[in-house]
This record gives sequence, C-alpha cells and structure tokens, in this order.
Amino acid sequence: IASIMNRVRNLKNKYRNEDNITDELNCTKISADTTDNSGTVNQIMMTTNNPEDWLCFLLRLEKKGVPQMDVSLLNRLIGRYSQAVAALPAEKYSQDESYARILVRFAELKALQDPEEARDQFHLARLNCKKFAFVHVAFAQFELSQENEKKCKQILQKAVECSAVPLELLETALQNFHLKKKQLFSDEEK
Repeated sequence: IASIMNRVRNLKNKYRNEDNITDELNCTKISADTTDNSGTVNQIMMTTNNPEDWLCFLLRLEKKGVPQMDVSLLNRLIGRYSQAVAALPAEKYSQDESYARILVRFAELKALQDPEEARDQFHLARLNCKKFAFVHVAFAQFELSQENEKKCKQILQKAVECSAVPLELLETALQNFHLKKKQLFSDEEK
C-alpha cells in the first residue's frame, strides 16, 4: 500500500508540474528537469510547435553542461535536437532563423560524434535554409576543421552566389579563409 501511495504522489506531482507550464511557453517557465524533459517537449509539440520555443528549450538544456566534455549530455542533446528537427517541417520553416539555428547546432553537435553524419546534417541545413549566411559559414567552418580547404572555399563562394545574408558575414569569412586562419571568425568578430 505504501508503494502504491508513493507512486500516486509521484504521478500527482508530475501532472501538477506539467499543468504549471503555461501555453505561452516563454523561456523562463520551461521545466528545469534535465534528465527527461518529456513534459516540456510534449507541451511544445502539442501547443505551439514552433522553432522559437524549440530553440529556447534546447539552449536552456545546453546550459546544463559542456557537451564536448559530457557524453551523456551530448547524447541527450542530440536526441532532443533530432526530435525538434523531426517535429518542424522544413517546407514551413525554411525562412525562419530559429529553425536554421536548430539545424546548424544539431550538425555541430553531430560533428562531435560522427563527422559524416554531421556533414549530412550541414547539407540539410544549407539545402533548407540557404538564405542565412551563418548556415553556410558554419558548414564551411566544419569543412575547414576537417582540413577540406577546397570544400570550405566552395561553400563560401556558393553562399555569395545564392545571395545569402548578411553578405558582410560571408566576406569576413572569406577574408579570414584567405588569411589562412583556422577559425573563420575570431571571438572578437563573433
């Protein structure tokens, strides 16, 4: 009986916590549970399901640690980013900057695990969100980190050709590339 009562109490607490999350889903009210977050994810998917709420949730989750140092966090983040990408239709959100940031960050996280899968994700981001210069720059930076200088330069040049914005971002990245810098953007430029 005590075991059953504990389980009932846990279920009540779980549903009470999920009820406290408002439909607005602003960043300050998202659940702080870093192990599961299924209540928050379900709330996002059932109500707004927009890139802004997903990105806010994902960035808060990333602040819980350093994915490069914590394999468990990295795996959890990759799973959540994958869920976000699957939940957000590209044809509806390809012009949305938050959606583009989700795709890029997902590819960057994948690069920590599997560069080939990361390359596929960067291709997907570039295909779906080609108007954003930062998408092209992130992919070019990835290729540069993989020592594919020729591919890096091609990506940046194609970004200029397809009129990605802002153009200044691409020009700075190309300039740093020609200066043989390992980072297309220094910390000051970022």
